[in-house]
Amino acid sequence: MAEADPFKPSAADSADGERRKATRAKRMRLVAMLLVPALVVGGALVWWFGNPGDVSTDNAYVKQDIVSIAGEVNGLVVAVNVRENQQVKAGDVLFRIDPTSYEVAIRQADAQIASAQANITALSADVGANAANIAGARDDLALAEAQYAREKALLDRGFNTRARMDEAQHAVAAARDRLASVAAEVEKARAQLANGAQVPGLNPRVASAEATRAKAALDLARTVVRAPVSGRVTQVNRLQIGQMVFTGVPMLSIVREGGARVEANFKETDLARMRAGQPAEVRLDAYPGLKLKGHVDSIGAGTGSEFSVLPAQNATGNWVKVTQRVPVRIAIDSSSGDRPLIAGLSANVTVHVGSK
Repeated sequence: MAEADPFKPSAADSADGERRKATRAKRMRLVAMLLVPALVVGGALVWWFGNPGDVSTDNAYVKQDIVSIAGEVNGLVVAVNVRENQQVKAGDVLFRIDPTSYEVAIRQADAQIASAQANITALSADVGANAANIAGARDDLALAEAQYAREKALLDRGFNTRARMDEAQHAVAAARDRLASVAAEVEKARAQLANGAQVPGLNPRVASAEATRAKAALDLARTVVRAPVSGRVTQVNRLQIGQMVFTGVPMLSIVREGGARVEANFKETDLARMRAGQPAEVRLDAYPGLKLKGHVDSIGAGTGSEFSVLPAQNATGNWVKVTQRVPVRIAIDSSSGDRPLIAGLSANVTVHVGSK
């Protein structure tokens, strides 16, 4: 019979070790079952009470200020100085309108000014001439009155006839009428030379002609159409040489530089904690790796449906409640680098609205 190996574990020892391993595994499973829910609950509580809280929407688009450029005078386009998507500065010439008719208008206005000035000179001469005529009319009246006095003296002595007295009286009346007529002509000329209170120191006819010339000069200057703002030119294909420009009809547009923003349409249920000034993050679908920082600039005064062409009428019997969306303007605080913020790009906006 072989002797037992003292170093080999007995069956009892092996069973005891298996039991200890099983017990340890049960404890680990129990710990795991208790720890995982605790971690989940703890993480949820940390997020709920410590996380600032976010609201997001993918119903957002890049907006730019677009200035429509229209001619201020009518005429044919004779030159186009820009091309599509060209960058321009404020004051750059965009296009020119045929100035011929407005140059003629200036010459006509100059002629009106000259005519008014000549008329003033003529009236001044009339005043001088009529002033001399007044002196002559007064002398004629004095002579007629003296003759009338002599005729009356002869009549009183019986050496005159009634017919001669009538002739002398008629001569006096005629002299008086001529004096009054000449005086009226002088007053009329002086009235035409008078200056109005609205334009002191300037004859009204001259003022009117000068105003006409100023309007013609302004129209001539407006035949050169310049960029009112700096930005990028677009829709130039509507502008062709020989095309007729009508006042107020847009011919091209300028997307103003530096005015990019995002208009995000949030659900009305997201607005409870949203305030102006809260930080925001903007991601653009066109540039997946770009993340822009911004903030809430303002919250719209009405929902999108309120400002639609045909607002919804909810007074019908088949009304269904629909969650409305409110436009929120997001100001962009960081630079997009060499990636242009094109108007109309789709965006995803996240606003940090603060703790719950």
